[in-house]
Amino acid sequence: MSESIHSDANSKIEAVNDSKHWWSSGLHLNKDDAPPQIYNRTLYLSIFVFGILGCARGYDEGCISGTVAQTSFIKEFGLKDPSKTASQLANLKSNITSMVQLGSIGGSLVSIYAAEALGRIRTLQVGCLVWAIAAIIQITSHSIGQLYAGRLIEGFCIGTTVVCGPCYISECAPKAIRGTCNNIFAGAVYFGIMMAYFANYGTALHQTGRNQWIYPTSIKIVLAGSILILSMFFCIESPRWLIKKGNMEQALINFSKLRHLEPDHPYILSEIADINEQLQVEREAIRGTSLWTNIRSLVTVKSIRIRMVLCLLIQILGQWSGANAITIYAPELFAMVGKSKQTDRMMMTAVLGVVKFTSAYLSAFFLIDFIGRKKSLYAGITIQLISSLYFAIYMTIVPQAAEEDVELNPSQVRAGKGALASIYFNGIGWTMGWNSVQYLFNSEVLPLRVRSLGTAVVMAFHFANQYGNSKAVPSMLLAMTNYGAFYFFAGVCLLGLVFAWFLLPEVTGRSLESMEELFALPWYLVGRRGAQLVPDHSEVNRIHFNPTGHGNAHAGDIDIVMKQQTENVEYADDKVADRELEEVK
Repeated sequence: MSESIHSDANSKIEAVNDSKHWWSSGLHLNKDDAPPQIYNRTLYLSIFVFGILGCARGYDEGCISGTVAQTSFIKEFGLKDPSKTASQLANLKSNITSMVQLGSIGGSLVSIYAAEALGRIRTLQVGCLVWAIAAIIQITSHSIGQLYAGRLIEGFCIGTTVVCGPCYISECAPKAIRGTCNNIFAGAVYFGIMMAYFANYGTALHQTGRNQWIYPTSIKIVLAGSILILSMFFCIESPRWLIKKGNMEQALINFSKLRHLEPDHPYILSEIADINEQLQVEREAIRGTSLWTNIRSLVTVKSIRIRMVLCLLIQILGQWSGANAITIYAPELFAMVGKSKQTDRMMMTAVLGVVKFTSAYLSAFFLIDFIGRKKSLYAGITIQLISSLYFAIYMTIVPQAAEEDVELNPSQVRAGKGALASIYFNGIGWTMGWNSVQYLFNSEVLPLRVRSLGTAVVMAFHFANQYGNSKAVPSMLLAMTNYGAFYFFAGVCLLGLVFAWFLLPEVTGRSLESMEELFALPWYLVGRRGAQLVPDHSEVNRIHFNPTGHGNAHAGDIDIVMKQQTENVEYADDKVADRELEEVK
């Protein structure tokens, strides 16, 4: 065993020497010379439909943000009832805003069964139907109880979308653009937020009475119906899910459609070989086990446990960095910096939606797969940290800015404009950083046999945190004062930078089936050195498109690199591994 470890360490030394320019964002893994046919209309349409599913969550967040600030809604549901204390009113508002998050926890857990039993497409379609029904319940509400019920059911639907959407996209997208494709889903969250903000702004200007919040809520029915119809015509079921279910023939057909390559093309055969190899190893390891054993494996299997801990930490740090609080309570925050008029607050909130939407897609198309996950996260967290700190300092020095009809001196007004800008910069930082990885990371790194299960658990935890965040923020703004809450958010961002540097691995450009070797490393090496120590040796990485037509396979348009013998990344004893890895350092 010692000789095996020593040999493994030597292979890692060579890998580090070959990868000495890894600092340039891991682009050697992202260098893609796959057949150009795999980037095609069929693939993009399938990913687009699952990508815009992200607007389900986003539209609700933006819609409820403006809805609770609409005069008609406030009167109908007693959000300024003089018989209630400030704490009771804060609790009522947080109950309304957070009910979707509470339902989403249940929806995420149910998707453990739905995504595996029904498939990714059927789960999407059932979710859209439930979403439309929930919207109808809400727009017919005249009592707080019915409103709660509608929002709870809507949350149930949204919980399934954040599981099946990222899972499908990760399983179908080629590795070189997997991050970009997954961020179509993350960006769609802000497309939904932007639409909702403008819908609320428009009704605040041009509508009175119940129509102020009924019209924006009704748009959910249109969105749900549109995605449902598109999925019937343009989506092709995930070949990886089909292989897992034993339907190899259909998986081959679907891969051929998604890649625009004939079924016997070396690229498709290599993808299937990688999937089969991983599944075979996993099935041997869990032969005769049950769902309960799979659930236990999330905790008891070391390599999976490391991945789950990282996924859960991403959710904790991302949710408590303050971005969701800003999204949901944006009108109130704009009021704190002098925007007391309702239509002004709605307009500024709508602009925030545009900023987040634009930033999300610019990050998706120009950052996440080009500079890498980690550098994008570093940049985003740093912007969030600075903007949260500025807002907190401003509210510390000028606390009277939160009061209505207050007169500020010229320097305070200028500083207030800076605080206003900091809210927008906070949104930019969030979309560049945490928003880019909160859906992407778990769908990339979890093994196929527990991908739906693990993603469902992570997303349930995601919504539990968001529910706690939505409930806590109104009370935090009261108990900690306005500036105290933002100092807290800045502190979380600082912790996030440490986490990203020390624990989070760079997985840009890696195949899904190569993650097992990466997470077999000791936990303290996965984030700092994992990408250098364990290059991607999957079968699909051996297939290279040859534009000259002089390749060694498939009529000359493909070069197949001979597979080198590689050692398994396996450590029998961490102390021995530590000594050997000292040589690598």
